[in-house]
Amino acid sequence: MSILSSIGRLATEFSAARARYQTERAIHALPIELQKDIGWPEAADAKPGLRLGVGSWAGAK
Repeated sequence: MSILSSIGRLATEFSAARARYQTERAIHALPIELQKDIGWPEAADAKPGLRLGVGSWAGAK
């Protein structure tokens, strides 16, 4: 595996992780009722005011 392919793979993974984080952040900004309507899995279990931290997406596959 060349260094360029490794860098490309890491850049792709970072881009995907960032997109997931931004999507989760946008959904968490919605009211709980809307989260439940769209079927967000954590909406039913979420406590008001409880949000995931910034690093919650890091390293998750």
